[in-house]
Amino acid sequence: MLMSSVDAAEIENFSKDADRWWDENGPFKPLHELNPVRLSYIKRQICTHYDKDEKDLKSLKGLSILDVGCGGGLVCEPLARMGAKVTGADADPMAISTAKAHADGAGLKIEYLNKPAEEIKKKFDVVLALEIIEHVQDPEEFVRSISNLCKPGGLVIFSTLNRNPKSFLLGIVAAEYILRWVPRGTHSWQKFVKPSELARMARPAALSPKNITGLIYNPVRSEFVLSNTDLDVNYLMALKKAD
Repeated sequence: MLMSSVDAAEIENFSKDADRWWDENGPFKPLHELNPVRLSYIKRQICTHYDKDEKDLKSLKGLSILDVGCGGGLVCEPLARMGAKVTGADADPMAISTAKAHADGAGLKIEYLNKPAEEIKKKFDVVLALEIIEHVQDPEEFVRSISNLCKPGGLVIFSTLNRNPKSFLLGIVAAEYILRWVPRGTHSWQKFVKPSELARMARPAALSPKNITGLIYNPVRSEFVLSNTDLDVNYLMALKKAD
């Protein structure tokens, strides 16, 4: 069985903190801080793709969305509140347990699967792979697996880290050793993926890039913001699945 999305060492690294996914000041604090702007991007791309009214509080109603590598459900829950039929999948059983408990406590209907992407058989209108491709064993095969989960004409959204000297300084040295935003060893710079590499992997998988946007940290305002020009560290890419 092909398991390109599972790296045992990566799962073990995240699993040790799985009960703290919803602790806004815990090891996943950076994800909590970037979640609002990340969700804004996701919602806008989905609404544009499916001609939905972005101002509608239930703008995602009628759409099926899969979040691969969902962790504790930080993205799944807001999408469910927007009306989407949401499925979250993660290879870490502890993360799925945390996600299920939190969703139940919030009264949200979300299907959570303790499976890697390769084991999921359904297809979805939208497939998300956020901050995960830099943790898998075989990125190229993983992109194919993500594409296989998307319906023809559907939408796929990746978010990840670029690979260059600046991303090493900010994504590794600053984030892990100076600012201590995330535990040391969270990322391996060699596994970061350049936008050109992701686009190259996507095309043979029947995915066409529609939009690429940078995600940067504004130290003056202490918040993450989107950028149309700065893709040096974090970026998001929306892609259309071939009809």
